[in-house]
Amino acid sequence: MSEERVEELVAAEGNGAGDTAEMAVLPIIPPEASSPPYDGSDDGPDERIILDQYPRFRLMARIEHAILMTSFTILGITGIPQMYAQWSWAQGMINAMGGIELVRIIHRWMAIVLVLGAVYHIFTSIYRGYVKRERMRMLLVPRDWHDMVGFVKYNLGFSDEHPKMPKFNFGEKLEYWAVVWGTVVMVITGFMLWNPIATTAVLPGQIIPAAKAAHGYEALLAILAIVIWHMYNVHIKHFNPSIFTGYLPREQMEEEHALELERLEAGGDPWPEVAAPVLAYRQRNFFVFTAIASVIILAVLYWAFTFEETAITTVPRAAADVFVPLVTPAP
Repeated sequence: MSEERVEELVAAEGNGAGDTAEMAVLPIIPPEASSPPYDGSDDGPDERIILDQYPRFRLMARIEHAILMTSFTILGITGIPQMYAQWSWAQGMINAMGGIELVRIIHRWMAIVLVLGAVYHIFTSIYRGYVKRERMRMLLVPRDWHDMVGFVKYNLGFSDEHPKMPKFNFGEKLEYWAVVWGTVVMVITGFMLWNPIATTAVLPGQIIPAAKAAHGYEALLAILAIVIWHMYNVHIKHFNPSIFTGYLPREQMEEEHALELERLEAGGDPWPEVAAPVLAYRQRNFFVFTAIASVIILAVLYWAFTFEETAITTVPRAAADVFVPLVTPAP
């Protein structure tokens, strides 16, 4: 049955006697999230809700963040000391983590987790686009430029009005695309360093030191961006709990996402609702596609991570016998 036919049936059911619009949609958020605040009376909602909290991230996005945060942190801890291995502090870190062999293995396993997290993000993006028909809010638009100019003017004192920004403001979009770009660079250069023999079979040998430089300095740039930009905005300026709880307090919504706050308070849904039969039809197609694509992607990744023996194996330490000839002392 085609999707158009499913939608026609949904429309016909919605026009039938005794049917309501609620019967044809799948609720996206818990009903209590849109209930009035509990005032302590007996006729209030059964469960209290957190006051002045607005939905921001769903479970899929919070899982993606957990995967990225974990893999990125461990990659940085195990990678930077290898980049500066000639320094005493780096040697101390490597020794504290069990030696260079273990550090290299941990680094590569976390690289696998990072790649799998990227694949998961691609699948969730396809789900939101195809199944839920959500627009891509992370795309940069001309308004972001005007918001950035207005934000700078406001912070420099040239404007008294803070720009009203949407669900994802210009800073968050730039940070998102920086992560995408950085991940692509790290994966490509990391593959070259992981499989140098295969790489130099098709590319000049100079590509390996070039990949090493790009891999290391891109990692250093990413770490500095997280420590200076990201940590300041979500932990020092004020703690932003939304990536852990899914909700953002009203005062932070007013400052950073005023347009989204106005939309929600005007009765807008946090995310588009889809009629249940249409949702089920699209989900079936998506899960079939995901199953087939997952098998192919996992097979390719397994091949990429294992086909060259030098990828994981290091030369074992061995004590070398040194021949010292006997010398007859002079009388």
